[in-house]
Amino acid sequence: MYFMRIDERDFAAKPMNCPSHCLMFRADKHSYRELPLRLADFGRLHRYERAGAVHGLTRVRTFCQDDAHIFCTIDQLQGEIENFVSMLNEIYRTLGMQEYRIYLSTRPEKRVGSGEVWDRAEGALQKALTTLSLPFTLNPGDGAFYGPKLDIMFVDALKRPWQLGTLQVDFNLPELFQLKYTGEDNSDHRPVMLHRAVLGSLERFIGVYLEHTAGRLPTWLSPLQVVVLNVTDRVNTYCGEILKRLKEVGCRAEFDDRKEKLNFKIREAQLKQIPYMIIIGDKEMETDQVSVRLRDGRMIQGLSQPQMIRMINSDRLSRQLDPGPEEGRNVASNLASMSSGSSTVS
Repeated sequence: MYFMRIDERDFAAKPMNCPSHCLMFRADKHSYRELPLRLADFGRLHRYERAGAVHGLTRVRTFCQDDAHIFCTIDQLQGEIENFVSMLNEIYRTLGMQEYRIYLSTRPEKRVGSGEVWDRAEGALQKALTTLSLPFTLNPGDGAFYGPKLDIMFVDALKRPWQLGTLQVDFNLPELFQLKYTGEDNSDHRPVMLHRAVLGSLERFIGVYLEHTAGRLPTWLSPLQVVVLNVTDRVNTYCGEILKRLKEVGCRAEFDDRKEKLNFKIREAQLKQIPYMIIIGDKEMETDQVSVRLRDGRMIQGLSQPQMIRMINSDRLSRQLDPGPEEGRNVASNLASMSSGSSTVS
């Protein structure tokens, strides 16, 4: 253990997850039939940031990361890169993150490993991107000390770039840790190691995503999805029945039964960016219907309870970006940045 004293506090250095995953791989014998072997770790990580650099959720001293390492054969390398890009594309599309750019970062001045190993790793990444017809920008000298990497730069609604996802090809750590697997020829072979993250630091991602959406989270991500608002206390029992039906189908819902004016409660719900407001008055109770106000101000009146439930469930289950009655409305299309913006290196 390495100890140090910072800001009048005692600290001990904690390694990243990479060495521990190498030790886990080395603890057992492996056959080529077991590969690729994928290990994920959401353990807490630490990084000393100077006090003046710490900022909200986007730069913190302790954080969680969707960290994963893939041990594979050289023949599986391109397939694993394709799997990573496909998964990242699906996640970003579902979240409405329509624009991102890919940077291929190559060997830095201070690095481990031979030039031949670096040539092989950089060539594998470039070949995979070219095969997939993915535009990318070359970023010379910005790779990790152990291998080249793909940096995924998400561009938010304010056109600010944020480095979130990454994929790093590593021939060096398997060599340093003497990792091996038994190949089809019954001989020992060295695996390739991939370091992979889609969202990066979860705290940082949450901060970036909240700013990107201005707090207007998709219904399926909203902490509170539906609020039931009463016009008068006479409809409280009917509101309670609606709340029960919403919770039975899995909606995160509440009944705001405070003795406040309706406009006041609507205003509060809109400030909280709650996707759906179910407004119940005497007319709705008498006709066994509901009026729905969306957070963008649109009104949908005269819905039966089953129609209202179907609309909200369709939104949640199809993971729409915006609330509303049209099934699949505003579901993000394929990322536009994959076909425009960045220059292609051949």
